[in-house]
Amino acid sequence: MPEEPVLYRKRIIPDECLLLDRDRVLYLDERIIVTEWDPVHPKKLLRHGFSCFFLTEDIKVSLFQGDNNKTLYWYCDIVDYTRQGNTFVFRDLLADVVLYPDGTVKVMDLDELADAFDRGLISAVDVSKALRAASKLLDIIYSGKFEKLSAEITSRLPESCTEGDNMILLDQIRRKEDNL
Repeated sequence: MPEEPVLYRKRIIPDECLLLDRDRVLYLDERIIVTEWDPVHPKKLLRHGFSCFFLTEDIKVSLFQGDNNKTLYWYCDIVDYTRQGNTFVFRDLLADVVLYPDGTVKVMDLDELADAFDRGLISAVDVSKALRAASKLLDIIYSGKFEKLSAEITSRLPESCTEGDNMILLDQIRRKEDNL
């Protein structure tokens, strides 16, 4: 992929398609696209982040950072995408998984997935795809292999963004998994 890709985020609820013009591509190949970004909708604690779109897995893993590059949490979206040339449109399939610094794992927005299906905004095939991808992601997390996904980001962080708490977070997640 010689040209800089053009990235869009398409949401189902609410219905919107946004150009991710604040994303800066750090790395791309046929498997992944890694970006650094500023929030589309600024929040009190969130200052910036990094994302990795896993093009063959229907997963986007994001590292959310606050002041002083402190890790707030890892946010995993279930997504699919279409591509035309060097333009990628990533569609949020609504199911999300969040990993907090204390090692807590939370599955989110399954109610939105059901609502979208009930309202005819998403097909049964898409619901099945979202649930299977979420299940696969949770299997990765609970088997202690999340670091394989997160490393696609942490190995490419600019030096100014490596405070060290990213590795502490991964250790806490690992310890919590060992106790399951």
